[in-house]
Amino acid sequence: MRPFSRLFLCLALVAGCAAPSPDPDTLTLTILGLNDVHGEMVARDDRGGLVSVSAYVAALRELRASDGGAVLLIDAGDMWQGTLESNLDEGETVVDIYNALDVTAAAIGNHEFDFGPIGEASVPSGPYDAPRGALRQRAREMDFPLLAANLIDEATGDPVAWDNVQPSVMVEAAGVRIGIIGVMTERALQTTIAANTHGLRVAPIVATLVHEAGALRARGAEIVIVAAHAGGSCDDFSDPFDTSSCHMDAEIMRVATALPPGLVDHIVAGHRHKGIAHLVNGISINSAYSSTRAFSRTDLHLDVDGHELEGRTVYPPQPVPFKANDVYEGIPLQEDPAIVAIANEALALAMERRDTDLGVTLSAAFDLEPDVESALGNLFTEALLDSLEADIAIHNVFGGIRSGLPAGKLTFGAVYEMFPFDNAVTIHELTGAELGTILARKAALHRKPGFAGMRVAVSCEPHGMKLEMRLKDGTPIGDSDTVRVIANDFLSLGGDDILTPVIKSRGLEIEQGLPRTRDVLIQWFMNHPGTLHPSDFGTHDDPKWRVPDIIPDNCRY
Repeated sequence: MRPFSRLFLCLALVAGCAAPSPDPDTLTLTILGLNDVHGEMVARDDRGGLVSVSAYVAALRELRASDGGAVLLIDAGDMWQGTLESNLDEGETVVDIYNALDVTAAAIGNHEFDFGPIGEASVPSGPYDAPRGALRQRAREMDFPLLAANLIDEATGDPVAWDNVQPSVMVEAAGVRIGIIGVMTERALQTTIAANTHGLRVAPIVATLVHEAGALRARGAEIVIVAAHAGGSCDDFSDPFDTSSCHMDAEIMRVATALPPGLVDHIVAGHRHKGIAHLVNGISINSAYSSTRAFSRTDLHLDVDGHELEGRTVYPPQPVPFKANDVYEGIPLQEDPAIVAIANEALALAMERRDTDLGVTLSAAFDLEPDVESALGNLFTEALLDSLEADIAIHNVFGGIRSGLPAGKLTFGAVYEMFPFDNAVTIHELTGAELGTILARKAALHRKPGFAGMRVAVSCEPHGMKLEMRLKDGTPIGDSDTVRVIANDFLSLGGDDILTPVIKSRGLEIEQGLPRTRDVLIQWFMNHPGTLHPSDFGTHDDPKWRVPDIIPDNCRY
């Protein structure tokens, strides 16, 4: 970056902040990034939906058309899984909207695998079910390439070569040759349903980018951009050069730091649902939370003649929701009517189911909190345990619950938003020793799952970790005892690394025909009409987990 490039840095603290005045000798490429949209099509609460995103895309394209530049709209993955209106057609409507938005390219995220085969089943149930049928069908419907450079087909050892899925793409915008590479977090296959990813592996990101970016540069790429479903987080966006508020050990920060200088120019990041708007090792990195709360933006300023990168304008995450008569870059914001029509049609189909009253009133909100003993997590696991013949219910309450439940009458839609996944219930018989191994490992890693039906106490003794487990009625669980444990097919196949110590190479045996987790929850609510109070599900006075704040490395089970 040239010495005067700091002059191009606009600390855009509000959505209407204008970039520096155009320079006739400078060409501007606006990189507009989306990440973790999760099927949000329409505006609600703090989410603008893709309909609102369309207004900003149009405004930025009008701006760049006026100065001879261009806009590239790039998505960093997790596009469609999450809302009822998107999940009902397995993301087809989201693809229709992305096509209408004229997306340049998108990366595959871990939740792109969630729908499994085309149709109702979320995992293959027979020899003719294609485990990635829904994802591959969505890729065929895209008018833009889906990128996955480090998703490897174990049968060939090469990146997957599905229809319209490729490692990278070369595009031209405003006369500039731009290479775009897609990668995913190296833990992607541990955070989706293993049955849908059998035969795949994820290669290291840095080595993949060095190879792919080098090949793009050799083909004449003047700018290289990465769409990365891998992330990090920063808290202060007042100075893109100041990374003191960033977690520099996060995956995308480590990747950027490790890349050879000058190889990659910009990264659109995601996966972590956090904000980034910073420069690391000469690479600008943007990430804009999730669910269309914001979009990311960086303007690359190039010399008109030689297309050398002279500077960049790095913007903080740009809020998506807007009001009537709002402007962006001096241009009135107007939603694209074609996209509004697509979204409203999908919403209308979902509304009847969404508004179904389950007969329960919540006296106050059950908030989504980063707390393994939260009222929401306890309600979730207690409802499962109360509905099925088992001793314990276990769940990944961090990540496996997507939103809180609002106060008032409880609807089908609220429960769906809380748990949009189509995971089926699983029940396993484990020995006390196996259960202890699972819980001790998670305690040592400080990544405790939520559960119902027992109490666990961990202490560090001179000989190692002491773990005590008792059922809800106080009965001790001995190593040779057998307990029935409720989980779901995601966890049972290795998801979130919870049941890993007792999982064989292909996962725990899963009984077919058990209901979806969400359906069990909905039926439980319908069977328990009346009013529920968050205070009735608090366990802080009598914690289910009793674990030291610090567990030394030598404290092992």
